[in-house]
Amino acid sequence: MTTDQTTTDATAAETPLAPTVDPRLLVREAGFAGYIAEFRRKMKSGDLGSVPVVLGLILIGAIFQGITGDFLNADNITNITKWIAGPGLIAVGIVFVLLLGEIDLSLGSVAGVSAAIASVLSVRSGLNEWLAVLIAMAVGIGMGAVHGFFFAKIGVPAFVVTLAGMLAWMGLQNSVLGDKGTVNVINDGVIAKMDTYFLGDGDVIFTWAFAILGIALFAAGQLIDSRRRSAAGLPARPMGEIALRTGVIAVIALVAAYMLNQDRGLPMPLVVFFGIVVVTDFVLRRTSYGRQIFAVGGSVEAARRSGINVAWVRISVFMISAGMASLGGLFIASQQGSADKLLGGGSVLMNSIAAAVIGGTSLFGGRGKTWSALLGILVIQSIITGLDLVHVNQAIQYMITGAVLLGAVVLDSVSRRTQKSSGRG
Repeated sequence: MTTDQTTTDATAAETPLAPTVDPRLLVREAGFAGYIAEFRRKMKSGDLGSVPVVLGLILIGAIFQGITGDFLNADNITNITKWIAGPGLIAVGIVFVLLLGEIDLSLGSVAGVSAAIASVLSVRSGLNEWLAVLIAMAVGIGMGAVHGFFFAKIGVPAFVVTLAGMLAWMGLQNSVLGDKGTVNVINDGVIAKMDTYFLGDGDVIFTWAFAILGIALFAAGQLIDSRRRSAAGLPARPMGEIALRTGVIAVIALVAAYMLNQDRGLPMPLVVFFGIVVVTDFVLRRTSYGRQIFAVGGSVEAARRSGINVAWVRISVFMISAGMASLGGLFIASQQGSADKLLGGGSVLMNSIAAAVIGGTSLFGGRGKTWSALLGILVIQSIITGLDLVHVNQAIQYMITGAVLLGAVVLDSVSRRTQKSSGRG
């Protein structure tokens, strides 16, 4: 070996190798073309995100507006934003359970029991209505703890535990309501106002303030996330993309505020539902507890070996789902003006499960977000409202909703298969 070759080899050995960077992390450096390439890559790999449900909402709105001419009227939009709260909150709880790769069949009955307890205590027993609501929700959370205990500690499959719970709590609901079977909520009471109250009694300033606050929080979250990633040496969204994303959200929020203000203003159900979606999304994405839920849903054994208390995570998730169902049941009672033996039955549970799945939460665990509940229930309620406007009977509504649910599950299965084949599953 010559002296020049030895010197060259030594220099090469002393020069550190450039770190290998995943080209997907550099896509934003390519400008607009990079975003197009990233979007195509995600579509080909099965990472569809919220694209199908957003396109579905646009298509549903266009079809029913074309048929009826009234679907996009302000009063109809307001009603949809009110009606999604009850089943939507149940769907939020279902998202938590689905992230574990499990299912909870009892949530409709939990919603019915909670509404029955709150109504009976406040109307028949004369208990303070706020206290009655808190007791009802505490009972619902306790039911979830029972389900979680038998599932996590005893090892009974969640399907069997919650099926037994559904039957048991249905019987408890009938027992609480008694022979009459129906308890009307107090006029202008706490439960009644959950559906009928509009912030500021319809003052438009509240709707605009809510929209602007939402836009500001979204922009702040994007900026904070970008700075944290930059400080950690990770690729972060440039200011141009943050401005574009914020602009899209601003258009949606301000158009929605304008539509609501053409009717009665900002409905309380929408505020509560949206607030809970934001809080639960933060919990899942920004806290160690949320990461533990995803870890358990991805692989129970891996989560256990990493030191996660799997049993506690499972029990707490069932408690959260039951708590959401309790609150959802109160909103449903408010919407119909009473608690009865049918509350929580019928299509309530199926629509809530369908909402979570249609919105993008996987039935196989480990993938999803609470925004899925909001997007999914918007799809379900828009279909139901549109079919009501064209006077389609309930039997056909069930069949159409079932077809939409099947389509969402098929899409989820195909997406998972595509991601696995592309090495991302």
